[in-house]
Amino acid sequence: MPDEPPASVDVCIVGGCGRVGLPLGIAFAARGLSVVLYDINADAVATVNSATLPFAEAGAAEPLAEAVAAGRLRATTDPAAVGTSEHLVVVVGTPVDEHLNPDLGAVPRALERCAEHLRDGQLVVLRSTVYPGVTALTEKLLVGRGVQADVAFCPERIAEGHAMTELFTLPQIVAARTPQSLARAEKLFRHLTDRIVTLTPEEAELAKLFTNTWRYIKFATANQFWMMANDFGLDFARIRHAVAYEYPRAADLPMPGFAAGPCLFKDTMQLAAFNRNNFVLGHSAMLINEGLPLYLVSRLEDRFDLASSTVGILGMAFKGGSDDPRESLAYKLRKILALKTRETLCTDPYVIDERFVDLDEVLRRADLLVIAAPHEQYARLDTDKPVIDMWGLTGQGVRV
Repeated sequence: MPDEPPASVDVCIVGGCGRVGLPLGIAFAARGLSVVLYDINADAVATVNSATLPFAEAGAAEPLAEAVAAGRLRATTDPAAVGTSEHLVVVVGTPVDEHLNPDLGAVPRALERCAEHLRDGQLVVLRSTVYPGVTALTEKLLVGRGVQADVAFCPERIAEGHAMTELFTLPQIVAARTPQSLARAEKLFRHLTDRIVTLTPEEAELAKLFTNTWRYIKFATANQFWMMANDFGLDFARIRHAVAYEYPRAADLPMPGFAAGPCLFKDTMQLAAFNRNNFVLGHSAMLINEGLPLYLVSRLEDRFDLASSTVGILGMAFKGGSDDPRESLAYKLRKILALKTRETLCTDPYVIDERFVDLDEVLRRADLLVIAAPHEQYARLDTDKPVIDMWGLTGQGVRV
């Protein structure tokens, strides 16, 4: 392996200009560390270097500007930056394929792109949600390349939009195979919080998958309950209020709504694959949550003449208050309605898409409105058109 220059920055984040890597880089820089963000997205790199956020993240704009101005944070498309850091944090998407099988190569591919710049003595931290065994696979990859590096798995657990709070308040899970690797990883993340939970890599890999799958199953439970109540002409919002009111054992029962985004469904399927596809609960949750747009449209067909109607879909992000449309079920809803309606109009105050129209135009032209993402702007709509609100956002009940 060629000699590399000595480490000149504290942390290099691979995939560092994304929704997970960038807040982490800002957080480390805010605590005084020097950070370089390596990313193959040249537009995002340029945006970050101009001290501008490439996406919405509450509380991140000011510390980003301060870190860039102080020279503590910069972004680059040059893989050589990987060799300048003491700590290398890998943050890349880990999808499932069209057959719902985990992509085991996402993390190795990210490392291969910069492998020639890896150095002995570095700490390589996997931050992405990974299929159980990928940490061990990474260890083998490094050994095979002759790199003597420590490896740790420290999964992110932030919610989009809350990263700049949760990175400093949530306990950090730190996992490694050797005492030295564990100590180094713990020291790194103690810059963010003193609340550290240590596990083995395999325990931590399952802990992250269990976390997301548990949320997905809870949402499926609420959606199934909503469909049950709805089919009998009852308002689930009233029932849920009675169940949860000052009753702590039911306080975490969610309201219904689209359970979507880049993590929950995907990680539930990763867990199913890990267990040899023997995961009835997870697959049932998938059928319920992914089937919700179909159920919703079937109920609309019972109540409205969709073929002669223009339907407005309000909100295309995967959750309220977000500008992230990844894996949003609003797009599945649009696809189904496009086959059944005279016209389907879409709008969103945060997601930019030339096919969308302004909310005022949707309110004027649509015969029927469906809230697909619970943005706060939709809580008090000035309209006399029927509004389908499975989220309970408007306070008018959730019957469809």
